Amino acid sequence: MVAGGGRSGRTIVGNRSWPVTIARRLARRLIPGRTKRWIRKELSIAPRVPAPRVPTPRELEIKAVVNHLSGKVPINTIPSFAGDDLVSWHNPEFLADPAFIHAVELGNDRNSWDLRRDVRWRYHVILWAAWRAARLEGDFVECGVNRGGFSRAVVDYLDFGRLDKTFYLMDTFSGLVEQYITPEERAKGVSRESYAKYGECFDDVQEAFRPFPNVVLVRGPIPDTLPQVTPAKVSYLSIDMNVVIPEIAAAEHFWDRLVSGAVMILDDYGHLTYVAQKRAFDAFAAKREVQVLMLPTGQGLIFKP
Repeated sequence: MVAGGGRSGRTIVGNRSWPVTIARRLARRLIPGRTKRWIRKELSIAPRVPAPRVPTPRELEIKAVVNHLSGKVPINTIPSFAGDDLVSWHNPEFLADPAFIHAVELGNDRNSWDLRRDVRWRYHVILWAAWRAARLEGDFVECGVNRGGFSRAVVDYLDFGRLDKTFYLMDTFSGLVEQYITPEERAKGVSRESYAKYGECFDDVQEAFRPFPNVVLVRGPIPDTLPQVTPAKVSYLSIDMNVVIPEIAAAEHFWDRLVSGAVMILDDYGHLTYVAQKRAFDAFAAKREVQVLMLPTGQGLIFKP
């Protein structure tokens, strides 16, 4: 239906009346963005997100012409992955792998982090490293477990219960420890209270890994608990404790136990929030004549020579 538009000569299409249209336009212009976000939050109204669409053949032709004329800067349309501060137009076929999907689902079920954050590419790095480490001599160690999201995925992906290895999960299982937070970190707002989301979870994690007798939980702050974990050989070491003192202590404790080719995964390494960890691990690596490989996910990798 098309109706006359009055003095302006504009038309109103459909059944929407002009007072409603004007009111909506005024609201969009006059209500600040912060207020609108608050209203959405209070009323649980999700913002409109345009659904991705496949470009038309004509749009693809235009894209090809523009790319050709630019000579240097390729123009892409729909990303194949967008999440966790990472956008890619490559071919992440691992996202469709049934074994990967199942492992990630089990990991996410642990509620270790805000599930609105898509960390599947981090899962990919961890599961790849674990798959590789499973073919080396040595046990697995994870320092910084929380509710066990990544470690649960690893256990499923590798069918870890059948491996002749032990997986040590080391954590306070109750958050940060004040005495191991540096003054620099405190100045940036790091405290036990600011990380209150990492609450008491030991019983829950223990129950989740009860079916796996070769998964051992070690409760308490690092470095205090390090003397309790002394495997002769380690092939996989994951470090994610959000503060530098425990992280470096763990790296130093396990370094000589890492077998040749073993991988150390540093979850915090490249994130701007954790500059202290990056500096400390750069110095740690330089002292041992190795380098940290920084990934677009923010993770860092060190391979034992």
